[in-house]
Amino acid sequence: MRKINIFDTTLRDGEQSIGVNLNVLEKLEIAKQLERLGVDIMEAGFPASSQGDFQAVQTIARSIRNSSITGLARAFKQDIDIAWDALKDSEEPRIHIFLATSPIHMTYKLRKTPDEVLNTAVEAVKYAKQRFPQVQWSAEDASRSDKWFLVKIITEVINAGATVINLPDTVGYTTPKEYGQLFTFIQENVPNIDKVILSTHCHDDLGMATANSLAAIENGACQIEGTINGIGERAGNAALEEIAVALHIRKDFYQAKTGLKLDEIKHTSQLISKLTGMVVPGNKAVVGANAFAHESGIHQDGVLKEASTYEIITPELIGVTSNRLVLGKHSGRHAFKQKALELGFELSAEKLKDAFDSFKALTDRKKEITDDDLFAILADKQTEQIDVKTYELQSVQVQYGTNNIPTATVVVKAPTGQILEEAGTGAGSVEAIYNTLSRIIDNPVELQDYKLQSIGSGRDALADAFVKVNYDGVESGGRGSAQDVLEASARAYLNAVNRVIVHEEFRKEKLQV
Repeated sequence: MRKINIFDTTLRDGEQSIGVNLNVLEKLEIAKQLERLGVDIMEAGFPASSQGDFQAVQTIARSIRNSSITGLARAFKQDIDIAWDALKDSEEPRIHIFLATSPIHMTYKLRKTPDEVLNTAVEAVKYAKQRFPQVQWSAEDASRSDKWFLVKIITEVINAGATVINLPDTVGYTTPKEYGQLFTFIQENVPNIDKVILSTHCHDDLGMATANSLAAIENGACQIEGTINGIGERAGNAALEEIAVALHIRKDFYQAKTGLKLDEIKHTSQLISKLTGMVVPGNKAVVGANAFAHESGIHQDGVLKEASTYEIITPELIGVTSNRLVLGKHSGRHAFKQKALELGFELSAEKLKDAFDSFKALTDRKKEITDDDLFAILADKQTEQIDVKTYELQSVQVQYGTNNIPTATVVVKAPTGQILEEAGTGAGSVEAIYNTLSRIIDNPVELQDYKLQSIGSGRDALADAFVKVNYDGVESGGRGSAQDVLEASARAYLNAVNRVIVHEEFRKEKLQV
Protein backbone atom coordinates (compact mmCIF):
# COMPACT_ATOMS: atom_id res chain seq x y z
CA MET A 1 0.00 0.00 0.00
CA ARG A 2 1.42 3.39 -1.00
CA LYS A 3 1.65 5.98 1.76
CA ILE A 4 -0.01 9.29 0.81
CA ASN A 5 1.26 12.33 2.67
CA ILE A 6 -1.44 14.70 3.91
CA PHE A 7 -0.60 18.38 3.46
CA ASP A 8 -3.15 20.40 5.42
CA THR A 9 -3.65 24.03 4.41
CA THR A 10 -6.65 24.81 6.63
CA LEU A 11 -4.67 27.52 8.42
CA ARG A 12 -3.53 29.16 5.18
CA ASP A 13 -5.86 28.53 2.23
CA GLY A 14 -8.75 27.66 4.55
CA GLU A 15 -8.41 30.92 6.44
CA GLN A 16 -8.70 32.80 3.15
CA SER A 17 -12.42 31.93 3.17
CA ILE A 18 -14.58 35.05 3.22
CA GLY A 19 -15.35 36.15 6.80
CA VAL A 20 -12.81 33.86 8.49
CA ASN A 21 -10.45 35.68 10.84
CA LEU A 22 -8.54 33.53 13.32
CA ASN A 23 -6.30 34.88 16.07
CA VAL A 24 -3.01 33.29 17.13
CA LEU A 25 -4.46 31.18 19.94
CA GLU A 26 -7.25 29.86 17.73
CA LYS A 27 -4.74 28.93 15.03
CA LEU A 28 -2.58 27.17 17.61
CA GLU A 29 -5.59 25.26 18.93
CA ILE A 30 -6.42 24.10 15.40
CA ALA A 31 -2.77 23.21 14.79
CA LYS A 32 -2.69 21.03 17.92
CA GLN A 33 -5.81 19.21 16.76
CA LEU A 34 -4.39 18.73 13.26
CA GLU A 35 -1.32 17.24 14.94
CA ARG A 36 -3.58 14.85 16.87
CA LEU A 37 -5.34 14.01 13.61
CA GLY A 38 -1.96 13.00 12.21
CA VAL A 39 -1.39 15.33 9.26
CA ASP A 40 2.10 14.98 7.80
CA ILE A 41 2.59 18.60 6.71
CA MET A 42 0.79 21.64 8.08
CA GLU A 43 0.80 24.91 6.15
CA ALA A 44 0.50 27.35 9.03
CA GLY A 45 0.16 30.52 6.96
CA PHE A 46 1.84 33.03 4.65
CA PRO A 47 4.50 34.66 6.89
CA ALA A 48 5.28 37.58 4.58
CA SER A 49 1.61 38.58 4.17
CA SER A 50 1.21 40.23 7.59
CA GLN A 51 2.66 40.51 11.09
CA GLY A 52 -0.25 38.45 12.40
CA ASP A 53 0.44 35.62 9.98
CA PHE A 54 4.16 35.71 10.77
CA GLN A 55 3.50 35.45 14.50
CA ALA A 56 1.02 32.61 14.02
CA VAL A 57 3.41 30.61 11.83
CA GLN A 58 6.28 31.18 14.24
CA THR A 59 4.18 30.17 17.27
CA ILE A 60 2.96 26.99 15.58
CA ALA A 61 6.46 26.13 14.31
CA ARG A 62 7.78 26.33 17.88
CA SER A 63 4.89 24.32 19.37
CA ILE A 64 4.17 21.44 16.97
CA ARG A 65 6.63 18.56 16.85
CA ASN A 66 4.83 15.62 15.20
CA SER A 67 3.92 17.38 11.93
CA SER A 68 6.21 19.21 9.52
CA ILE A 69 5.34 22.93 9.53
CA THR A 70 5.56 24.97 6.35
CA GLY A 71 4.74 28.47 5.20
CA LEU A 72 3.81 29.89 1.80
CA ALA A 73 6.18 32.25 -0.01
CA ARG A 74 6.28 34.02 -3.34
CA ALA A 75 9.41 33.55 -5.46
CA PHE A 76 11.03 36.57 -3.79
CA LYS A 77 14.11 36.56 -1.57
CA GLN A 78 12.34 38.79 0.95
CA ASP A 79 9.45 36.31 1.30
CA ILE A 80 11.91 33.45 1.72
CA ASP A 81 13.89 35.33 4.39
CA ILE A 82 10.72 36.10 6.35
CA ALA A 83 9.57 32.50 6.05
CA TRP A 84 12.91 31.30 7.42
CA ASP A 85 12.64 33.60 10.44
CA ALA A 86 9.17 32.19 11.14
CA LEU A 87 10.01 28.52 10.54
CA LYS A 88 13.66 28.07 11.59
CA ASP A 89 12.71 26.73 15.04
CA SER A 90 10.43 24.01 13.67
CA GLU A 91 11.25 20.30 13.82
CA GLU A 92 11.74 20.18 10.03
CA PRO A 93 11.91 23.65 8.39
CA ARG A 94 10.01 23.51 5.12
CA ILE A 95 9.01 26.20 2.63
CA HIS A 96 6.33 26.28 -0.04
CA ILE A 97 7.24 28.56 -2.98
CA PHE A 98 4.71 29.24 -5.70
CA LEU A 99 4.91 30.88 -9.12
CA ALA A 100 2.30 30.93 -11.88
CA THR A 101 3.06 29.02 -15.08
CA SER A 102 -0.11 29.33 -17.19
CA PRO A 103 -0.08 31.68 -20.22
CA ILE A 104 -2.95 33.75 -18.81
CA HIS A 105 -1.18 34.27 -15.47
CA MET A 106 2.25 34.94 -16.96
CA THR A 107 0.82 37.46 -19.43
CA TYR A 108 -1.68 39.38 -17.31
CA LYS A 109 -0.61 38.89 -13.69
CA LEU A 110 3.16 38.42 -13.73
CA ARG A 111 3.82 40.28 -16.99
CA LYS A 112 6.81 37.99 -17.57
CA THR A 113 7.96 35.82 -20.44
CA PRO A 114 8.18 32.04 -19.92
CA ASP A 115 11.98 32.29 -19.76
CA GLU A 116 11.77 35.01 -17.10
CA VAL A 117 9.36 32.86 -15.07
CA LEU A 118 11.70 29.86 -15.36
CA ASN A 119 14.71 31.89 -14.20
CA THR A 120 12.74 33.40 -11.29
CA ALA A 121 11.60 29.96 -10.13
CA VAL A 122 15.08 28.45 -10.31
CA GLU A 123 16.73 31.35 -8.46
CA ALA A 124 14.07 31.25 -5.71
CA VAL A 125 14.47 27.50 -5.17
CA LYS A 126 18.27 27.77 -5.12
CA TYR A 127 18.09 30.58 -2.57
CA ALA A 128 15.60 28.72 -0.36
CA LYS A 129 17.61 25.50 -0.51
CA GLN A 130 20.53 27.26 1.22
CA ARG A 131 18.46 27.18 4.43
CA PHE A 132 15.47 24.85 4.07
CA PRO A 133 16.06 21.08 3.90
CA GLN A 134 12.59 20.67 2.35
CA VAL A 135 11.61 22.96 -0.52
CA GLN A 136 8.24 22.56 -2.21
CA TRP A 137 7.67 24.36 -5.48
CA SER A 138 4.18 24.91 -6.90
CA ALA A 139 3.35 25.67 -10.52
CA GLU A 140 0.34 27.89 -9.85
CA ASP A 141 -2.48 27.23 -12.33
CA ALA A 142 -0.69 24.11 -13.57
CA SER A 143 -3.91 22.63 -14.96
CA ARG A 144 -4.11 25.50 -17.50
CA SER A 145 -0.37 25.55 -18.26
CA ASP A 146 1.42 24.29 -21.36
CA LYS A 147 2.56 20.74 -20.55
CA TRP A 148 5.93 21.04 -22.25
CA PHE A 149 6.66 24.27 -20.41
CA LEU A 150 5.83 22.47 -17.18
CA VAL A 151 8.28 19.71 -18.10
CA LYS A 152 11.01 22.29 -18.71
CA ILE A 153 10.50 24.35 -15.54
CA ILE A 154 9.96 21.33 -13.27
CA THR A 155 13.18 19.74 -14.53
CA GLU A 156 15.11 22.91 -13.71
CA VAL A 157 13.62 23.52 -10.22
CA ILE A 158 14.38 19.92 -9.29
CA ASN A 159 17.99 20.49 -10.36
CA ALA A 160 17.92 23.64 -8.22
CA GLY A 161 16.99 21.63 -5.12
CA ALA A 162 13.20 21.23 -4.93
CA THR A 163 12.09 18.14 -3.02
CA VAL A 164 8.33 18.36 -3.68
CA ILE A 165 6.60 19.43 -6.90
CA ASN A 166 3.00 20.55 -6.68
CA LEU A 167 0.68 20.73 -9.70
CA PRO A 168 -2.31 22.76 -8.51
CA ASP A 169 -5.71 23.01 -10.14
CA THR A 170 -5.80 26.57 -8.83
CA VAL A 171 -9.18 27.61 -10.23
CA GLY A 172 -10.94 24.23 -10.15
CA TYR A 173 -10.96 24.04 -13.94
CA THR A 174 -9.80 20.55 -14.84
CA THR A 175 -11.55 17.17 -14.87
CA PRO A 176 -10.40 13.91 -13.21
CA LYS A 177 -9.38 12.38 -16.54
CA GLU A 178 -7.39 15.45 -17.64
CA TYR A 179 -5.76 15.86 -14.24
CA GLY A 180 -4.70 12.24 -14.04
CA GLN A 181 -3.22 12.47 -17.54
CA LEU A 182 -1.22 15.56 -16.49
CA PHE A 183 0.48 13.63 -13.68
CA THR A 184 1.23 10.73 -16.00
CA PHE A 185 2.65 13.11 -18.63
CA ILE A 186 4.94 14.83 -16.12
CA GLN A 187 6.27 11.50 -14.81
CA GLU A 188 6.92 10.22 -18.33
CA ASN A 189 8.72 13.34 -19.56
CA VAL A 190 10.58 14.93 -16.62
CA PRO A 191 13.89 13.01 -16.49
CA ASN A 192 14.64 13.68 -12.80
CA ILE A 193 11.08 13.29 -11.48
CA ASP A 194 12.18 10.31 -9.35
CA LYS A 195 14.02 12.73 -7.06
CA VAL A 196 10.84 14.43 -5.80
CA ILE A 197 7.39 13.77 -4.40
CA LEU A 198 4.49 14.79 -6.65
CA SER A 199 1.72 16.73 -4.94
CA THR A 200 -1.79 17.86 -5.83
CA HIS A 201 -3.78 20.91 -4.71
CA CYS A 202 -7.33 21.12 -6.03
CA HIS A 203 -10.08 23.71 -5.74
CA ASP A 204 -13.78 22.93 -5.90
CA ASP A 205 -15.15 25.54 -8.33
CA LEU A 206 -16.78 22.85 -10.48
CA GLY A 207 -17.36 20.45 -7.59
CA MET A 208 -14.55 18.08 -8.60
CA ALA A 209 -11.80 18.78 -6.05
CA THR A 210 -12.03 15.43 -4.28
CA ALA A 211 -12.43 13.48 -7.53
CA ASN A 212 -9.46 15.30 -9.10
CA SER A 213 -7.30 14.63 -6.03
CA LEU A 214 -8.13 10.92 -6.14
CA ALA A 215 -7.38 10.87 -9.88
CA ALA A 216 -3.95 12.33 -9.12
CA ILE A 217 -3.33 9.56 -6.58
CA GLU A 218 -4.29 6.97 -9.21
CA ASN A 219 -1.65 8.50 -11.46
CA GLY A 220 1.29 8.74 -9.11
CA ALA A 221 0.73 11.65 -6.70
CA CYS A 222 2.02 10.85 -3.22
CA GLN A 223 0.98 14.06 -1.46
CA ILE A 224 -2.52 15.53 -1.21
CA GLU A 225 -3.17 19.14 -0.24
CA GLY A 226 -6.52 20.26 1.08
CA THR A 227 -8.45 21.52 4.08
CA ILE A 228 -10.75 20.12 6.73
CA ASN A 229 -14.42 20.60 5.76
CA GLY A 230 -13.20 21.70 2.32
CA ILE A 231 -13.05 25.38 3.33
CA GLY A 232 -10.97 27.84 1.32
CA GLU A 233 -10.93 30.44 -1.45
CA ARG A 234 -14.16 30.77 -3.45
CA ALA A 235 -15.85 27.33 -3.49
CA GLY A 236 -13.14 25.87 -1.27
CA ASN A 237 -10.46 23.17 -1.45
CA ALA A 238 -10.46 19.42 -1.61
CA ALA A 239 -11.86 18.10 1.69
CA LEU A 240 -9.12 16.04 3.32
CA GLU A 241 -11.56 13.99 5.38
CA GLU A 242 -13.31 12.87 2.19
CA ILE A 243 -10.05 11.80 0.56
CA ALA A 244 -8.77 9.97 3.64
CA VAL A 245 -12.02 8.05 4.15
CA ALA A 246 -12.31 7.29 0.42
CA LEU A 247 -8.81 5.78 0.44
CA HIS A 248 -9.73 3.74 3.51
CA ILE A 249 -13.08 2.46 2.25
CA ARG A 250 -11.78 1.80 -1.29
CA LYS A 251 -8.29 0.58 -0.42
CA ASP A 252 -9.04 -2.37 -2.69
CA PHE A 253 -9.11 0.05 -5.63
CA TYR A 254 -6.59 2.77 -4.76
CA GLN A 255 -4.06 0.57 -2.92
CA ALA A 256 -3.04 3.65 -0.94
CA LYS A 257 -3.47 4.90 2.60
CA THR A 258 -2.87 7.97 4.76
CA GLY A 259 -1.50 8.19 8.29
CA LEU A 260 -4.54 10.06 9.60
CA LYS A 261 -6.28 8.93 12.78
CA LEU A 262 -9.71 8.67 11.24
CA ASP A 263 -11.52 8.67 14.59
CA GLU A 264 -10.27 12.26 15.13
CA ILE A 265 -12.02 13.52 11.98
CA LYS A 266 -15.35 14.50 13.54
CA HIS A 267 -13.77 16.41 16.42
CA THR A 268 -11.38 18.20 14.03
CA SER A 269 -14.29 19.15 11.78
CA GLN A 270 -16.31 20.49 14.74
CA LEU A 271 -13.41 22.53 16.10
CA ILE A 272 -12.68 24.17 12.75
CA SER A 273 -16.36 24.85 12.10
CA LYS A 274 -16.71 26.46 15.53
CA LEU A 275 -13.60 28.63 15.33
CA THR A 276 -14.08 29.74 11.72
CA GLY A 277 -17.83 30.25 12.02
CA MET A 278 -18.33 28.22 8.84
CA VAL A 279 -21.24 25.84 9.39
CA VAL A 280 -20.85 22.34 7.93
CA PRO A 281 -23.79 21.62 5.58
CA GLY A 282 -26.01 18.79 6.77
CA ASN A 283 -25.49 16.87 3.53
CA LYS A 284 -21.69 17.27 3.57
CA ALA A 285 -19.93 13.98 2.84
CA VAL A 286 -18.34 12.20 5.83
CA VAL A 287 -18.86 14.94 8.47
CA GLY A 288 -22.33 16.39 7.72
CA ALA A 289 -25.08 15.97 10.33
CA ASN A 290 -27.06 13.80 7.90
CA ALA A 291 -24.12 11.64 6.80
CA PHE A 292 -25.42 8.71 8.88
CA ALA A 293 -29.14 9.57 8.93
CA HIS A 294 -31.69 7.42 7.11
CA GLU A 295 -35.27 8.60 6.50
CA SER A 296 -36.47 6.34 3.69
CA GLY A 297 -38.43 3.36 5.03
CA ILE A 298 -36.59 1.01 2.69
CA HIS A 299 -33.22 2.37 3.85
CA GLN A 300 -34.20 2.18 7.53
CA ASP A 301 -35.35 -1.41 7.15
CA GLY A 302 -32.12 -2.37 5.40
CA VAL A 303 -29.87 -0.68 7.97
CA LEU A 304 -31.73 -2.33 10.87
CA LYS A 305 -31.21 -5.74 9.27
CA GLU A 306 -27.61 -5.13 8.19
CA ALA A 307 -25.91 -1.69 8.48
CA SER A 308 -23.72 -2.24 5.43
CA THR A 309 -26.76 -2.30 3.14
CA TYR A 310 -26.85 1.50 3.09
CA GLU A 311 -23.97 2.56 5.34
CA ILE A 312 -20.52 2.16 3.80
CA ILE A 313 -18.94 4.36 6.51
CA THR A 314 -19.61 3.62 10.16
CA PRO A 315 -20.07 6.63 12.48
CA GLU A 316 -17.42 5.18 14.81
CA LEU A 317 -14.82 5.24 12.02
CA ILE A 318 -14.66 9.05 12.08
CA GLY A 319 -15.22 9.44 15.83
CA VAL A 320 -18.98 10.02 15.96
CA THR A 321 -20.33 8.92 19.33
CA SER A 322 -23.82 8.94 20.77
CA ASN A 323 -24.92 12.11 22.53
CA ARG A 324 -24.83 10.43 25.90
CA LEU A 325 -24.65 12.22 29.24
CA VAL A 326 -20.93 12.76 29.77
CA LEU A 327 -20.82 14.91 32.89
CA GLY A 328 -23.50 15.91 35.37
CA LYS A 329 -24.21 18.49 38.04
CA HIS A 330 -22.29 16.43 40.62
CA SER A 331 -19.13 16.16 38.51
CA GLY A 332 -16.02 17.73 40.00
CA ARG A 333 -13.24 19.92 38.64
CA HIS A 334 -10.85 17.03 38.06
CA ALA A 335 -13.33 15.11 35.92
CA PHE A 336 -14.13 18.31 34.02
CA LYS A 337 -10.43 19.01 33.37
CA GLN A 338 -9.91 15.46 32.11
CA LYS A 339 -12.89 15.80 29.78
CA ALA A 340 -11.52 19.10 28.49
CA LEU A 341 -8.20 17.43 27.67
CA GLU A 342 -10.05 14.54 26.03
CA LEU A 343 -11.86 17.04 23.80
CA GLY A 344 -8.51 18.63 22.91
CA PHE A 345 -8.58 21.83 25.00
CA GLU A 346 -5.64 23.02 27.12
CA LEU A 347 -6.89 26.04 29.04
CA SER A 348 -5.11 28.23 31.56
CA ALA A 349 -6.11 27.63 35.20
CA GLU A 350 -8.19 30.81 35.21
CA LYS A 351 -10.06 29.99 32.00
CA LEU A 352 -10.55 26.38 33.08
CA LYS A 353 -12.22 27.68 36.25
CA ASP A 354 -14.41 30.01 34.17
CA ALA A 355 -15.37 27.12 31.89
CA PHE A 356 -16.16 24.90 34.89
CA ASP A 357 -18.36 27.64 36.39
CA SER A 358 -20.20 27.96 33.07
CA PHE A 359 -20.63 24.19 32.97
CA LYS A 360 -22.05 24.07 36.51
CA ALA A 361 -24.43 26.92 35.70
CA LEU A 362 -25.59 25.04 32.62
CA THR A 363 -26.30 21.87 34.64
CA ASP A 364 -28.83 23.84 36.68
CA ARG A 365 -30.78 24.72 33.55
CA LYS A 366 -30.18 21.83 31.15
CA LYS A 367 -31.18 18.24 31.80
CA GLU A 368 -28.43 16.56 29.78
CA ILE A 369 -24.94 17.92 29.10
CA THR A 370 -23.40 16.47 25.95
CA ASP A 371 -19.97 16.58 24.33
CA ASP A 372 -21.32 19.25 21.97
CA ASP A 373 -22.35 21.46 24.92
CA LEU A 374 -18.95 21.08 26.58
CA PHE A 375 -17.23 21.73 23.26
CA ALA A 376 -19.09 25.05 22.90
CA ILE A 377 -18.21 26.16 26.44
CA LEU A 378 -14.54 25.20 26.13
CA ALA A 379 -14.14 26.73 22.65
CA ASP A 380 -15.56 30.04 23.90
CA LYS A 381 -13.12 30.12 26.84
CA GLN A 382 -10.19 29.11 24.62
CA THR A 383 -10.69 32.21 22.47
CA GLU A 384 -10.57 34.45 25.58
CA GLN A 385 -7.07 33.46 26.74
CA ILE A 386 -5.23 36.37 25.16
CA ASP A 387 -4.14 38.93 27.77
CA VAL A 388 -5.61 42.02 26.14
CA LYS A 389 -8.26 44.28 27.66
CA THR A 390 -11.51 43.91 25.70
CA TYR A 391 -15.24 44.47 26.05
CA GLU A 392 -17.04 42.12 28.47
CA LEU A 393 -20.80 41.56 28.51
CA GLN A 394 -22.18 42.03 32.02
CA SER A 395 -25.92 41.76 31.33
CA VAL A 396 -28.52 42.09 28.60
CA GLN A 397 -32.24 42.59 29.01
CA VAL A 398 -34.87 42.93 26.29
CA GLN A 399 -38.47 44.10 26.48
CA TYR A 400 -40.50 42.71 23.59
CA GLY A 401 -44.14 42.45 22.61
CA THR A 402 -45.90 42.02 19.28
CA ASN A 403 -47.49 45.46 19.69
CA ASN A 404 -44.48 47.18 21.28
CA ILE A 405 -41.13 48.42 20.02
CA PRO A 406 -38.36 46.01 21.14
CA THR A 407 -36.07 47.73 23.65
CA ALA A 408 -32.73 46.44 24.88
CA THR A 409 -30.75 47.42 27.96
CA VAL A 410 -27.12 46.30 27.94
CA VAL A 411 -24.37 46.59 30.54
CA VAL A 412 -20.78 46.17 29.30
CA LYS A 413 -17.37 46.45 30.93
CA ALA A 414 -15.17 48.52 28.59
CA PRO A 415 -11.45 47.85 27.93
CA THR A 416 -10.72 50.78 30.27
CA GLY A 417 -12.51 48.97 33.11
CA GLN A 418 -15.43 51.39 33.08
CA ILE A 419 -18.94 49.91 33.39
CA LEU A 420 -21.17 51.25 30.61
CA GLU A 421 -24.94 50.97 30.40
CA GLU A 422 -27.09 51.90 27.40
CA ALA A 423 -30.59 51.29 26.08
CA GLY A 424 -31.80 51.24 22.49
CA THR A 425 -34.57 50.06 20.21
CA GLY A 426 -34.82 48.14 16.96
CA ALA A 427 -37.22 46.42 14.59
CA GLY A 428 -36.52 43.16 16.45
CA SER A 429 -34.88 41.99 19.67
CA VAL A 430 -31.48 41.25 18.11
CA GLU A 431 -31.41 44.55 16.24
CA ALA A 432 -32.28 46.37 19.48
CA ILE A 433 -29.31 44.68 21.20
CA TYR A 434 -26.95 45.48 18.35
CA ASN A 435 -28.11 49.10 18.10
CA THR A 436 -27.47 49.44 21.82
CA LEU A 437 -24.03 47.83 21.66
CA SER A 438 -23.03 50.08 18.77
CA ARG A 439 -23.73 53.09 21.01
CA ILE A 440 -21.47 51.67 23.73
CA ILE A 441 -18.53 50.75 21.49
CA ASP A 442 -16.14 53.60 20.76
CA ASN A 443 -15.77 53.13 16.98
CA PRO A 444 -18.29 52.52 14.18
CA VAL A 445 -19.55 48.94 13.81
CA GLU A 446 -21.35 47.72 10.69
CA LEU A 447 -23.11 44.34 10.87
CA GLN A 448 -22.55 42.38 7.66
CA ASP A 449 -23.83 38.89 8.48
CA TYR A 450 -25.67 37.07 11.27
CA LYS A 451 -26.28 33.35 11.71
CA LEU A 452 -27.87 31.35 14.50
CA GLN A 453 -27.99 27.61 15.09
CA SER A 454 -28.64 25.23 17.96
CA ILE A 455 -26.04 22.98 19.54
CA GLY A 456 -27.72 19.63 19.92
CA SER A 457 -31.48 19.23 20.06
CA GLY A 458 -34.32 19.76 22.48
CA ARG A 459 -35.91 22.78 24.09
CA ASP A 460 -32.91 23.32 26.36
CA ALA A 461 -30.27 23.22 23.59
CA LEU A 462 -27.54 25.85 23.57
CA ALA A 463 -27.68 28.58 20.95
CA ASP A 464 -24.61 29.32 18.84
CA ALA A 465 -24.46 32.72 17.12
CA PHE A 466 -22.04 33.89 14.44
CA VAL A 467 -21.69 37.44 13.17
CA LYS A 468 -19.50 39.24 10.68
CA VAL A 469 -18.89 42.93 11.29
CA ASN A 470 -16.78 45.77 10.01
CA TYR A 471 -15.29 47.47 13.06
CA ASP A 472 -13.14 50.55 12.65
CA GLY A 473 -12.57 49.63 9.00
CA VAL A 474 -11.57 46.01 9.74
CA GLU A 475 -13.70 42.99 8.82
CA SER A 476 -14.06 40.46 11.62
CA GLY A 477 -16.09 37.38 12.52
CA GLY A 478 -17.34 36.62 16.03
CA ARG A 479 -19.02 33.76 17.86
CA GLY A 480 -21.02 33.37 21.03
CA SER A 481 -22.80 30.52 22.79
CA ALA A 482 -25.47 30.63 25.50
CA GLN A 483 -28.72 28.94 26.37
CA ASP A 484 -30.55 32.14 25.45
CA VAL A 485 -30.36 33.19 21.80
CA LEU A 486 -30.25 36.89 22.66
CA GLU A 487 -27.33 36.47 25.05
CA ALA A 488 -25.51 34.35 22.45
CA SER A 489 -26.14 37.08 19.85
CA ALA A 490 -24.75 39.80 22.13
CA ARG A 491 -21.65 37.72 22.93
CA ALA A 492 -21.00 37.05 19.24
CA TYR A 493 -21.17 40.78 18.43
CA LEU A 494 -18.71 41.72 21.18
CA ASN A 495 -16.45 38.79 20.26
CA ALA A 496 -16.16 40.14 16.69
CA VAL A 497 -15.21 43.59 17.99
CA ASN A 498 -12.76 42.16 20.53
CA ARG A 499 -10.95 40.17 17.87
CA VAL A 500 -10.10 43.42 16.05
CA ILE A 501 -8.83 44.95 19.32
CA VAL A 502 -6.66 41.90 20.02
CA HIS A 503 -5.27 41.90 16.47
CA GLU A 504 -4.41 45.59 16.74
CA GLU A 505 -2.62 45.06 20.08
CA PHE A 506 -0.53 42.25 18.60
CA ARG A 507 0.37 44.48 15.66
CA LYS A 508 1.49 47.29 17.98
CA GLU A 509 3.59 44.92 20.10
CA LYS A 510 5.31 43.57 16.99
CA LEU A 511 6.09 47.06 15.74
CA GLN A 512 7.58 48.01 19.12
CA VAL A 513 9.82 44.94 19.06
